[in-house]
Amino acid sequence: MLERVVAACDGASKGNPGPAGWAWVVADGTETPDRWEAGPLGRTTNNVAELTALERLLTAVAPDVPLEIRMDSQYAMKAVTTWLPGWKRKGWKTASGKPVANQELVARIDELLAGRSVEFRYVPAHQADGDRLNDFADRAASQAALVQEPAGSALGSPEPPPSPDTPSAATRRVPAARSGKPAARRGSSSRTLKAKFPGRCVCGRSYAAGEQIARNDQGWGHPECRTAGRAEA
Repeated sequence: MLERVVAACDGASKGNPGPAGWAWVVADGTETPDRWEAGPLGRTTNNVAELTALERLLTAVAPDVPLEIRMDSQYAMKAVTTWLPGWKRKGWKTASGKPVANQELVARIDELLAGRSVEFRYVPAHQADGDRLNDFADRAASQAALVQEPAGSALGSPEPPPSPDTPSAATRRVPAARSGKPAARRGSSSRTLKAKFPGRCVCGRSYAAGEQIARNDQGWGHPECRTAGRAEA
């Protein structure tokens, strides 16, 4: 029996809908990125990009290879696992009777999953110490969305650049100094401003250029999300 292969895939849309891209990465035995591919999608939604990334990964890996697929998209994972059986029973209709969104992509993924050994694993996005494969796929998809050009190991492309949405270890909150003064909190400001560029909030949703954003503990995002980190603590 073939050994299980660990992979990750991700999609990005700068504006949602907006310029979009997809990416997948397959790891070696030490879970280090080994081969990868990314591509542009023109203007579309984040959900289409996420599903396309999964479809391209399943197409790229031989069907007899057991897979562990890491994703940060709850929608894409649930669409092809939890919700799919009910949609098919209802003739590709949702519980409310509406047509299933992105049906062609979901049906194609359903075909690719048939008879395969696949384990899906959810991993949170944009974490300073997050999953390295998910981070790689996220960066590759984001770059493909921005430049609208294909990339990958087969093309000799360089590793995708760091994502501005992922905090580095150096930007994580540090304890208060020994003087007893409390450490400054990045998320304490109530000020909002218009985003100059599209990006992705800590909640995982995108925001568009011109949309009102506010500083949170991990950077910038929706004003309503600026206190989410403190509420969970």
